Amino acid sequence: MTTMKPSLEWLSNLSVFKVNRLDPHSDHRYYTTMEEAEAGLPMPMRHGLNGSWKFSYAVNPASRIEPFYRLDYNCAGWDDIQVPGHIQLQGWGTPQYVNTMYPWDGLDGVRPPAIPQEHNPVGSYVKTFELPENMKNRPVYISFQGVESAFYVWLNGEFVGYGEDSFTPSEFDLSPHIREGANKMAVEVYQRSTGSWLEDQDFWRFSGIFRDVYLYTVPELHVRDLRIRAELDDTYTLGMLKAELELIGDQTAAVTAKLELKDAEGRTLLSETSEFRGGKLSVSLEAGEVKPWSAEHPYLYAVCLSIRNDKGDLVEAIVQKAGFRRFEMKDKLMHLNGKRIVFKGVNRHEFNCRRGRAITKQDMLWDIAALKRNNINAVRTSHYPNQTLWYELCDEYGIYVIDEMNLESHGSWQKMGAVEPSWNIPGDKPEWQEIVMDRARSMLERDKNHPSILIWSCGNESYAGEVILNVSNYFREADPGRLVHYEGVFHNRKFNDTSDMESRMYAKPADIELYLERNPDKPYISCEYMHAMGNSVGGLHKYTELERKYPMYQGGFIWDYIDQALLKKNRYGQEYLAYGGDYDDRPTDYTFCGNGIVYADREATPKMQEVKFLYQNIKLEPTLTAIKVMNENLFVGTDGLLLEYRLYREGKEVYTGQTNVAAAPQSEALVPIELPDVNGQSGEYCIHASLTLKEAALWAEAGFEVAFGQFVFMIEEKSAREQPSGKLKLVEGDVNIGVTGEGFSVLFSKQAGTLVSLRYGSREMIAAPPAPLFWRATTDNDKGAGLGFKSGAWYSASLTRKCVGLQLKEEADRVTVAFDYRFSISTEVAVNIAYTVFSDGSIRVRTHYKGVADLPNLPILAVSFKLPADYNDSEWYAMGPEENYIDRAHGARLGIFQRQVIDLPSRYLVPQESGNRTGVRRVSLTNGRGVGLEIKANPSAPLELNLSPYTAFELEHADHAWELPNVHYTVVTVAGRQMGVGGDDSWGAPVHDEYLIPADKEMEFEFYLSGVDGRNEA
Repeated sequence: MTTMKPSLEWLSNLSVFKVNRLDPHSDHRYYTTMEEAEAGLPMPMRHGLNGSWKFSYAVNPASRIEPFYRLDYNCAGWDDIQVPGHIQLQGWGTPQYVNTMYPWDGLDGVRPPAIPQEHNPVGSYVKTFELPENMKNRPVYISFQGVESAFYVWLNGEFVGYGEDSFTPSEFDLSPHIREGANKMAVEVYQRSTGSWLEDQDFWRFSGIFRDVYLYTVPELHVRDLRIRAELDDTYTLGMLKAELELIGDQTAAVTAKLELKDAEGRTLLSETSEFRGGKLSVSLEAGEVKPWSAEHPYLYAVCLSIRNDKGDLVEAIVQKAGFRRFEMKDKLMHLNGKRIVFKGVNRHEFNCRRGRAITKQDMLWDIAALKRNNINAVRTSHYPNQTLWYELCDEYGIYVIDEMNLESHGSWQKMGAVEPSWNIPGDKPEWQEIVMDRARSMLERDKNHPSILIWSCGNESYAGEVILNVSNYFREADPGRLVHYEGVFHNRKFNDTSDMESRMYAKPADIELYLERNPDKPYISCEYMHAMGNSVGGLHKYTELERKYPMYQGGFIWDYIDQALLKKNRYGQEYLAYGGDYDDRPTDYTFCGNGIVYADREATPKMQEVKFLYQNIKLEPTLTAIKVMNENLFVGTDGLLLEYRLYREGKEVYTGQTNVAAAPQSEALVPIELPDVNGQSGEYCIHASLTLKEAALWAEAGFEVAFGQFVFMIEEKSAREQPSGKLKLVEGDVNIGVTGEGFSVLFSKQAGTLVSLRYGSREMIAAPPAPLFWRATTDNDKGAGLGFKSGAWYSASLTRKCVGLQLKEEADRVTVAFDYRFSISTEVAVNIAYTVFSDGSIRVRTHYKGVADLPNLPILAVSFKLPADYNDSEWYAMGPEENYIDRAHGARLGIFQRQVIDLPSRYLVPQESGNRTGVRRVSLTNGRGVGLEIKANPSAPLELNLSPYTAFELEHADHAWELPNVHYTVVTVAGRQMGVGGDDSWGAPVHDEYLIPADKEMEFEFYLSGVDGRNEA
């Protein structure tokens, strides 16, 4: 142990990033009996220090209470803080969200390795504890699993050590300082340190002890470090088990180590006993035929290790889970167990909307189940090592992991999107080598035994240079059984060898194809793609379609998994999910923290519907006579799944069937089905095919749907439908035109230039009259692509129309009133809306748009109007159940769905366009008594439709949901077409051309309005 006087100079000294910190080691668990080890019980040789600590906060080092660690300093009157937890989420300081820039940019002009002095918050923690009985007269250590970003430790007034690296453990030997009775643990945590230059991740800036803290002791002989390699031979069937252990303790006499390999059922397959001296042992065993580990079949063996002293007494028992697998680059492709792998992945921050990065076991269990339930097979730990439990869950549930070291220096080389590495770190600067390499070692040594980890990542967005290249070479040398990833070489090809695969961020599909068409040397992955900010993930199919077209395209990782939003109260006490700037944090990157396919409070967003479908490994294509099952799994057949199929007519189920299906991995099967004779009944039919779990899995109940496909077909009527007949009364007044029939009345205003009243019985349906709409509330992607600047004239066009003509036509069984509109955007743009009133009270609304060249694309072409908010119950026959758009509709299915209007807008951090449905055949809006309005389209020409309590303009001008008005209306927006939502990125990428609406395209759409009386459709 080094005896040093602690110094604040360490905070900005590149050569001091650890003092007295123990060397990193594997995260295996150890016990005194094999029964305890096999049961996976809490470790008796650990003693948790989580809970309430005494706490003092200072805004900078100069104002801290310097002698607090001394035994004679009484901290009893201090406040309490919870550990683990962030200081800024417990009442001190301010959370700050920034993306690429450093959090002090514009406030302090420091350059690395110097750090800001005026604003460097300090948290002083004190915990008094009694040493547990089983730790007395033994060595005692303390483990801090995560402290941000640098900290000093004292025990009983004596300096223990110092550590940086927020996301890997820092452990210290307390033995020289432990006393009988009460012990005073003092920890001083600084938010800023040299390490802060290396932790410029896209996340909230917190500080404090945010992961577990515990004491631990070890037996007289202790396996300090364990390396298990469970490998496969060239046939990928025979296993080779290698175990290397490093022992500490009294080794003057011989030590016996017994190694057993047990299968998942507890049967012993191998047993080897070795006697050794000198502290290190290496054992290699032939395991014979084994079950390989994969995400599809995460079969784990137990490596049981018993350590006995020279008397034959068992002193330590270890059970380490192991999965036999082989991950390699072969023929320029990444292979797992001999098969080309495709990563259907997501980037995942550790996050909880109340606790920040201090996440719980329950959070992780929810997350791992959510990944599996939505066909996500891979995670990149963006951008730091996670808690150990996460890797254990990935091993057990089956998730491929890119384990990423804690390195990001984004603000040192990229400014407002421009690559400018004039003072980039670590670059080629040798003085940064050790502090960076230390982070790599700490990650690898802790995590090396987890079969789920296929790839080590050298960090994120830190440009390139010799320092990171050396890290990648270290990974290869220390662990040749895994590959190495780093994206930053894209910006500097001099260091291309840093990464084993070509990895890019937010490359568009065409750019990826361009790379793949040029016979590259490396396979391709998108380490970040589909920037899921707000209403996004449009065009995901363009990426997943590359999986079949190009073998060297091996998937990608969506950015990202969960919104980083924090629960906060506004001035009226309303709780909401807050983003950057809501804490008066400056500088900030505001809403850029909201990129999740899961909301911050752990509920799946509608975007997940598309992800689940496009990521499914098994594709289903039903027809009238058979279902084609394409099993793209690498290792698992369909034996554990049940094939279910349902026939619907006009959205209502008329038949259901089920059968087993035998489709081996990487094969297709055609499963015949027999559907009932529909007796020539006309209408629209749909076949839904699903594969469901026969038995419960760790992550889902039996019956859970893992794959889906559908087929839609029509049986046409043999004779034309009869048109409604009856009498209509037409009254043309000076200002209004009235049309009445049995049980209904319609009023058109010449002055307002639109339909102003629609009554069924005594009920007025129109709260605000229909009008052409060309504007949608801009999404985050719209804003990033500059839609408001480019197409903002359509906003004003939606508000400033002028009615320039009216046509009235009376026929025997109908009356048509048509309005011609012109707009400020161009006198040549014309819209005609014709309302045809039939004698049964239904109204056909036909909209014709005539555009002009040299105008910006339209966001939407729609007719929008309001109903009273009482009409809040909606039933859809459309694509659903979740919102969908023309570039995000693959995961939607045709069916009948119900939802209250208040629940239709999605809970994105910033109010924006949401809740749309494509393929709309009909929608009914009713009140509590079941009366209301139906909107209907021809099945051969379905529409898009949005129901919301808010107009596009109200949404446009709200930055938070609580800024929206109280609910007074149900806003109906019927669209002939709406542009896609996009998702290639959120800072400039346009929606793909085929999902845009050119201004010069002539368009027409129609729909019908009719009354609903609670029993029959009027």
